[in-house]
Amino acid sequence: MGKCEVPAQRCSIREFHQGDLARVCEIESKAFPYPYPCHIFIVYHHLFPDLFLVVECDGDVVGYSLGIIEGSTRGHLVSIAVDEKFRRRGLGEALIKEFENRLKTRGASEVVLEVSVNNTAAMSLYKKLGYRIISVLRGYYPNGEDAYLMLKELL
Repeated sequence: MGKCEVPAQRCSIREFHQGDLARVCEIESKAFPYPYPCHIFIVYHHLFPDLFLVVECDGDVVGYSLGIIEGSTRGHLVSIAVDEKFRRRGLGEALIKEFENRLKTRGASEVVLEVSVNNTAAMSLYKKLGYRIISVLRGYYPNGEDAYLMLKELL
């Protein structure tokens, strides 16, 4: 399990448990204009339990990341969000790094993700971590907004 320190709080990364569902859904619904329905999280958890992570600070879930393996060598970061009160503390970065480590353990050589072309904060983090834009996904979101497909090779 990963550990990250936040001022006045002890935080750790662990695998999702079903008791985390309500909190994960709350974070998801506040973070995104088109949140995934809660039942989708349970489906992904059954498929890839080791790739569904939460970050917990002082006993409270404050963020999560969810991913899958496509084929045998490509990871896909499906969703990641941190409660607004806990952003800009390195928690999202810690979640991504733990996710990538787990992908490497499974033999993945690359990871992809989609991000809104207007989400400059997320793009900045992804670029900092070595992701690069490989294409534009036109009309990706329900409102017609485009997304970038980003890729990182895992070394």
